[in-house]
Amino acid sequence: MIGTAIAGQKFDTSSILNAPLLDYLVHHVATLGRPGAGPALALSLVLVAIVCAFTALCYAELASMIPIAGSAYTYTYATMGELIAWIIGWDLILEYAVSNMAVSVGFAAHLVDMFDWFGWHPALRWISPAYLPSGLTDLQGDVLYTPGWHFGFNIPAFAVVMLLTVVLVRGIRESAETNNVMVILKIAAILAFVFAGMHYIHPSNYHPFAPNGWSGILTGGSIIFFTYIGFDSVSTAAEEAKNPQRDLPIGIIATLIVCTVLYISVAVVLTGIVPWQRLLDDAAPVVNSLKQLGITTGSVKLHWVRLAVLFGAMMGMISSLLVFQLGQARVWFAMSRDGLLPKLFGRVHPRFRTPSTATWIAGFLVGVPGGILDIGTLADLSNIGTLFAFVLVSLGVIILRYKQPERRRGFRAPGGLAAPVLSVLFCILLMAGLPILTWLRFFVWLLIGLSVYMLYSRYRSEFCPEDRRR
Repeated sequence: MIGTAIAGQKFDTSSILNAPLLDYLVHHVATLGRPGAGPALALSLVLVAIVCAFTALCYAELASMIPIAGSAYTYTYATMGELIAWIIGWDLILEYAVSNMAVSVGFAAHLVDMFDWFGWHPALRWISPAYLPSGLTDLQGDVLYTPGWHFGFNIPAFAVVMLLTVVLVRGIRESAETNNVMVILKIAAILAFVFAGMHYIHPSNYHPFAPNGWSGILTGGSIIFFTYIGFDSVSTAAEEAKNPQRDLPIGIIATLIVCTVLYISVAVVLTGIVPWQRLLDDAAPVVNSLKQLGITTGSVKLHWVRLAVLFGAMMGMISSLLVFQLGQARVWFAMSRDGLLPKLFGRVHPRFRTPSTATWIAGFLVGVPGGILDIGTLADLSNIGTLFAFVLVSLGVIILRYKQPERRRGFRAPGGLAAPVLSVLFCILLMAGLPILTWLRFFVWLLIGLSVYMLYSRYRSEFCPEDRRR
């Protein structure tokens, strides 16, 4: 998503639906797309890190009130009731599913780049999404596809999701050692790019630093927020910490600082080695920039650095796909157990003892759209869904401070109500940087979810009185 956050998006027709919500509220004009942050993406990353810090503190407090590990759905069900838990659960479906669609598209772009490294070039129609709102160009700027729909299907994006679905159905255990290896590979890939690319930075590429002003910085933050999804997992360790009041803020803030420094390093080097405008609608901007730089300079070292970055990035995306597909099936399984979804989603494989039906449904739900849609459209939906969930969690902390002040909390967000209030305000600010069309799609998703709850789920909930069950 770093390419879209830097360069923005351009469309072939002007429409208010393409404009970021806050931009339209201020200027009242239709746009041909949305502004990118340019080199000022570094500021966007700092903004997002601050938002995530406040939200993680709220998440940690809510998690510490429940003596079991779980997701936001589990915590809200136990603290705020069934309806809010349903909204969170429905929102998590959007977050997990759509984020994995976007990651699968990014993985496909890197896999195609690896094919190119080995000299194999599959037919373009079978490695590109069917919907390309900004079209598609090659490194020389030649138009490969005009904006809009075309005949094609992103087979690599679909295939990786389905292969991982088979793995999850057969059963996979989360391993701290394996996760550590994946993290090391991802960090190594980032450092390899940073140290190799920093020697080819052209300072002129940093001017202007913020080509679209604060509007571009906010929009860039709204897009790049996608890279921080999953940070809240740190906050679920509240019950395991020896001194949660001290250890949780340190763990959360240290994690965000390390991630932000790494992300800013990539953004600074990337916008220094290529003009930011060239990153428009690029699902693999880092490796494609290395490829272009290698061709221009004839450097053999860059050729091998590109392969190392490709491998590290792909391993990182595979781990993300596994974790979120696994998490999605778990949320569906929990909602089915509580009666909010059909029992179909709670079926367990007789041999592997995994929620196989939910896993297969999740696989097709992610894989098919991943083969059709572009990465920008998908990431926007994931971002607005995640930010909305964070707003609800933060509001929940405020409500529970007043309604249940005596309830035991293993961790309490410092500063009184400052953290949850600032979390709500900053999350809404980032949501306002997303296009109006994304807001409309999100409201439609929520309306569908509320309709399912009112017509089905509340009558089959485990807490529904017998005389009201259907």
